[in-house]
Amino acid sequence: MPVLPNVTGSAAPARQSATTDIAATTDDDWSVHGQFTYVNQWHPAFHAPYSGANSMDPNAKNSNTTDVTLFLGRRLWNGAEFWINPEVDQGFGLSNTLGMAGYSSGEAYKVGQNVPYLRLPRAFLRQTINLGGDAQTLEEGTNQFAGNTTTNNVVITVGRFSVVDIFDTNIYAHDPRSDFLNWSIIDSATFDYGADSWGFTNGAALEWDQGDWALRGGAFELSATPNGKITGFHPRNHSFITELERRYQWNDHPGKIKLLAFVNQGDMGSYRDATALALANGSTPDTGQVRHYSTNPGVTLNLEQELTSDLGAFARLGWNGGKKEAYEFTDINRSVSGGFVLQGQRWGREDDRIGLAGAVNYLSSDARAYFASGGMGILVGDGALNYAPEKIVEAYYALAVTEKITLTFDYQRVVNPAYNHDRGPFPIYSLRLHAEL
Repeated sequence: MPVLPNVTGSAAPARQSATTDIAATTDDDWSVHGQFTYVNQWHPAFHAPYSGANSMDPNAKNSNTTDVTLFLGRRLWNGAEFWINPEVDQGFGLSNTLGMAGYSSGEAYKVGQNVPYLRLPRAFLRQTINLGGDAQTLEEGTNQFAGNTTTNNVVITVGRFSVVDIFDTNIYAHDPRSDFLNWSIIDSATFDYGADSWGFTNGAALEWDQGDWALRGGAFELSATPNGKITGFHPRNHSFITELERRYQWNDHPGKIKLLAFVNQGDMGSYRDATALALANGSTPDTGQVRHYSTNPGVTLNLEQELTSDLGAFARLGWNGGKKEAYEFTDINRSVSGGFVLQGQRWGREDDRIGLAGAVNYLSSDARAYFASGGMGILVGDGALNYAPEKIVEAYYALAVTEKITLTFDYQRVVNPAYNHDRGPFPIYSLRLHAEL
């Protein structure tokens, strides 16, 4: 199955573009690649006795997104690279990317437009410092130059990129352009990392690889207000992240286990304070009315394991404080996810893949009371709440049409969308076309 190159440090920043491709240029000082991804999603009408401002539309709906990205890199000096990734986007997620805490498409953003628009999600500098150990070769790929490095090294990344280019990666579930689509499967659902409406921010990360261990740390900018757009420089609202990784062999098959911890600091509202204020005033709770400078922590356990030469498994377990409003990602305070990916060599299609995964998402008790009283979050808010954990099952078949083109058929089953037992369940059918240029 296509996976990230086995390099030291992080896989090169490649959020939503984890697979490598064939070099588009032979100039050692320059690298040029591109990608195209189209995702269409449809769900039938489903049961919903009431709806709120952030509800999934219960009528049958169809939506699609398209993005085209250029990956342009330039070598600067020994071990240094500069990358920019201009991108053109178009389209909308189902119900304008609302109505599910574990949203259905990692290719859908919190904003959308009918007309294609240009943006610059990444512009970053990477410096690699070799520290010895075994030599290894890097293949030319997306946001990665061909070359040589050593197993022990330090990698420094500074600029604009996605936090999850480096943290919480998983070769089986991390790239909505090539594997699963659901937000709570491709990432740890409780990892409230700094991000604008498209998933990118400004910051710096340092990674140290030594033998079978890796240690990563980073500092990143949060939006000026929760779920806002990151514009300008405002370090008052920030996030600190650290991740420890251990690589190992199990029955001669490689595996990784990672422990990630983060702390967000900024102006954020307490669910409990917002609910109490609304009760006293006879109004609807709003965390925006009770924001003050505070802290929200979280941890994630992330596992990937090759079981046989063509079968792999993954799992994530996540928790965050749950007392403060979600800042950037989505309204999830506890989550467990896991699944399997099978390569197609057993039926003579070695470049095809089948994936099967599930996720169960939970709210904290403070968040439940807030949403039950009519509060709104980043993605959810039905105006009322008959609470139950949100449950999602996803399966896909990725068909390799050619070496560079993949067509994926994806199915999701959603139970208790937005934690509401009164709504759904319903299926979501998706078609994804991805090309590497």
